[in-house]
Amino acid sequence: MNKMKSFAGFAGLAIILFTSCTKDTFTDIQEPAPPDRNQSTTPRVEEPVYTTYFIPAGSHYCTTSTILPVKTSEMKFAVKFDSSAIYTTTDPLNQSDINKLYGFSEGFNNQYNSARFGWSWYNKRLNIFAYVYKKGVRAQKRITSVAIGKEHTFSIKVSGSSYIFTINGITATLGRGLSTATASGYQQYPYFGGDEVAPHDVTILIRNL
Repeated sequence: MNKMKSFAGFAGLAIILFTSCTKDTFTDIQEPAPPDRNQSTTPRVEEPVYTTYFIPAGSHYCTTSTILPVKTSEMKFAVKFDSSAIYTTTDPLNQSDINKLYGFSEGFNNQYNSARFGWSWYNKRLNIFAYVYKKGVRAQKRITSVAIGKEHTFSIKVSGSSYIFTINGITATLGRGLSTATASGYQQYPYFGGDEVAPHDVTILIRNL
């Protein structure tokens, strides 16, 4: 009888110890951390990188105008104008003058052979032009008007003895002084005028495509 009591006591103690160990084991298990609901799963979109071209008040030239050789069959770029593109000239007759935007010369002299886009604020619109020199003779053609604050896509393509200007899918063609497959010259940068200098600071954002 005493042996049975001893066995029963030993069994009871073993159950208590097993239960205690089992309880401690489950207590040590950690719940997985809840997901961070503030962490976005949307892929990050890289913002376009523009070069800022700044024309100070009282100047024709922008502050960024590094001498850069160009050899290309097509120059493509995107542009954003801001409210500084709205201006009033001192002489009302100069309001329709074409400012230069971006393009290239063929050779060293941009007033002999070159192709550029031009722009002006006229009749309460931001007008865009094709603007060329062909063997020293200047020609220009209005293409369209564009909105301020939006990105617009530009292209100047060499095509035999012609330049094909495209903005937002709208094209215009002007004559070219050469007929080579590529243009070889120098980068042409934003320039205000015309006859007058910038009446206030002008900022234009451009990125090459």
